[in-house]
Amino acid sequence: MTLDLNIWYPSGLDWFTYRHRNAPMIIFPAIDLKDGQAVRLLRGEMESATVFNDDPADQARAFAAAGFEWLHLVDLNGAFEGRPVNRPAVEAILAAIEMPLQLGGGIRDMATIEAWLEAGVARVILGTAAVKDPDLVRQACRSFPGRIVLGIDARDGRVAVEGWAEVSDLAAEDLARRFEDAGAAALVYTDIDRDGALGGANVGATVALAERTALPVIASGGVASLDDIAAFLAVADVGIEGVISGRALYDGRLDPASAMALVKGGATAAREGPGAC
Repeated sequence: MTLDLNIWYPSGLDWFTYRHRNAPMIIFPAIDLKDGQAVRLLRGEMESATVFNDDPADQARAFAAAGFEWLHLVDLNGAFEGRPVNRPAVEAILAAIEMPLQLGGGIRDMATIEAWLEAGVARVILGTAAVKDPDLVRQACRSFPGRIVLGIDARDGRVAVEGWAEVSDLAAEDLARRFEDAGAAALVYTDIDRDGALGGANVGATVALAERTALPVIASGGVASLDDIAAFLAVADVGIEGVISGRALYDGRLDPASAMALVKGGATAAREGPGAC
């Protein structure tokens, strides 16, 4: 699959302004890969994995058929081992769908970044590398503009790495600020304690981070209902590019058509201004 990510923006508008005036907030359905299967974890614990589909490519096709425009993909085994593990499953997904996907998990060197981008991944997510090898992140952003996403996973506001197995002393906000000038396409912020728990998203912490960084923020962890999506829509102008949802989509708590209608309606209202329906 060949991707053309070069987009022209009207004169006088930067990417951030254009994106939030003209496009709906993105809903990223999530596929987490463990041992070649599509699973969901509870608060990042590998032993809590629930298998939702033995065929991740089939799951990706289902998300594409539902009308989603992006896919969020994580190699869970890779995140723990520090190298790609679920490559066959990722390649099968790339062959099965045409919509772009962003991939994280076990991406710790330039060769791996290049390999995934050449394979057809639209954007790679660098999390542990942002803490342990910041020069790699900066080099990747320079080499592949618009295709590198910063991943910040946090417990109680502190950044976790190595598949969430280690929690550093680094605050999420401080890590985000370190890379504001690097040229990352976006930042995925995950509240680990909300992830997979269906208890609602941490809107406050996500908005606080978005207000303190110039990077567009993608919210992750606990997005389980239309109310969660509506809460982020209400504050999208602070820099919320999208939301990631997993378990709620798998178990039917979140209806794809209703969710996408909500975000598209919000974008229309934002373009038309006060009084729009």
